[in-house]
Amino acid sequence: MGMDDQDDQVRLYYSRKTLDILHKYGPGPRVHFHLGLFADGSHPPTAVPQAVLRQRITDAQEAIVEHAARSWGAYEKPPRRLLDIGCGLGGGSLYWAQQHGAQVTGLTIAPEHVPIVREFARQAGVSRQVTPILGDVHDLREHHAYDAAYANESSGYTDRTRLFEVVAEALEPGGWFGIQEHFLRELQWRGFIDRYYRTRLGTRTEYLIAAEAAGFELARDEDVTDVVAEFWTQSTAWNTAELERLRAGGATAGGWSPERLRESTRTQRRLLGLWRDHAVETRLLLFRLGGGR
Repeated sequence: MGMDDQDDQVRLYYSRKTLDILHKYGPGPRVHFHLGLFADGSHPPTAVPQAVLRQRITDAQEAIVEHAARSWGAYEKPPRRLLDIGCGLGGGSLYWAQQHGAQVTGLTIAPEHVPIVREFARQAGVSRQVTPILGDVHDLREHHAYDAAYANESSGYTDRTRLFEVVAEALEPGGWFGIQEHFLRELQWRGFIDRYYRTRLGTRTEYLIAAEAAGFELARDEDVTDVVAEFWTQSTAWNTAELERLRAGGATAGGWSPERLRESTRTQRRLLGLWRDHAVETRLLLFRLGGGR
């Protein structure tokens, strides 16, 4: 499959998931679609109301974004102009604007997401700081437009060589590129994960080679696998609670049919095992572009 066909599949996947994401991870305005951090590897009980599970999930998503920002030195030196690659419904874009005062360009391939991000930015009071743009990062043609770039579980959908090339061109010398992503350690699981999430996960080595070729240096590499694995447990608990709600006569929301919930639960239980075994790892990588002062 070529990159154009892959991009079309990803675009359709995220367009169809918009209402699902809002239902499970909303209501916003900061809505995320990525794993979250459970401090010290905690395992909160799951026999709690569905609203508690949703709040716990969204708190964990916020916690990992905040953790990354602190680890990457964003509080000591906040980014002025930041490119959020694969911004989704804008949770990360709004975070960087609200917490660090950045001017953020949020790049998404899903047309439906642009007005949603724009409205969430209005609700959050950062309309003048957050600009959602419809576009594919592979086609990015900007020169020294940003001092920081951010990709939260979106780099897995890209051609890594092209990704680092266009980001290197878009950043000022000395700029940083922060990535939260999953990396394969046992390659036999690639097909299973890629098919379910329409992604194309890679290895840590693949990223490091592509980054070095584009002029980046690895400044920080943090393995957060053990403290994000619990996210799968909490997510499957939410699925179970949603299925019980539907069985009790509740209305279907988004694409969360009983069949879809059962499929998601089966898959995420399997993913929990892969994360616990470190067959797949989640890492926070910080790259710096050479040439800065």
